[in-house]
Amino acid sequence: MQLFYNPSLDNSANQFSFNKEESKHIVKVLRKKEGDELSITNGRGVLFTAKILAADMNMCKAAIISTQKRIPKMFRLHLAVAPTKSAERYEWFLEKATEIGVHEITPILCDHSERKILKMERLQKVVQSAMKQSLRTYLPKINNPVPYTEFLSQDHKELLFIAHCQEGEKLNLKRCIAADKDITILIGPEGDFSNKEIKEASENNFLPINLGEARLRTETAAIVACTAVAFINSGS
Repeated sequence: MQLFYNPSLDNSANQFSFNKEESKHIVKVLRKKEGDELSITNGRGVLFTAKILAADMNMCKAAIISTQKRIPKMFRLHLAVAPTKSAERYEWFLEKATEIGVHEITPILCDHSERKILKMERLQKVVQSAMKQSLRTYLPKINNPVPYTEFLSQDHKELLFIAHCQEGEKLNLKRCIAADKDITILIGPEGDFSNKEIKEASENNFLPINLGEARLRTETAAIVACTAVAFINSGS
């Protein structure tokens, strides 16, 4: 199945047109014709089936013939991950986290962050592409980068964790995740969180966790955390 994304679609839609880029892809690359059916999501859990009315490379038109609302899992995972020095590695994290099942991502700017500017339009496209490729109907929310302290001051509910490399007693993430709970996990930059930041997280009720014995890159740590949460909730 080939999945397309159109955020403007809702249950009241009857007909719509694809933009020029997608129209060309549908007609010239996929060789779709009038009468062929397509699958589209609005990124909010609705899967639409549409029939092509006009196979035009400049403006492919389609009519909605059915809709299906997909009920989301009860849990929500929010990953707050410091941008990596390599933009490509951060994009890789976004792609894989979307495929695995993340709900919200916030780039946090930390004391040791080497990259503080992100191309948000590019990151949105990465997430959209990963959603379509993995046939998911919910598009993860990507927030604009925020300073670490500002993020901590926001309202975060239920299970709160911070993954860092400093010595000290830590929880095993796999053993302290509960199904159907909102979870927020902090992942630091290549240089790790500073001692001050770790202390601030503790003061804001974030519990320290370990993600295994190996020292992981930022993007790898985020994927390990995402996978653990998704696995615990896979049977719920």
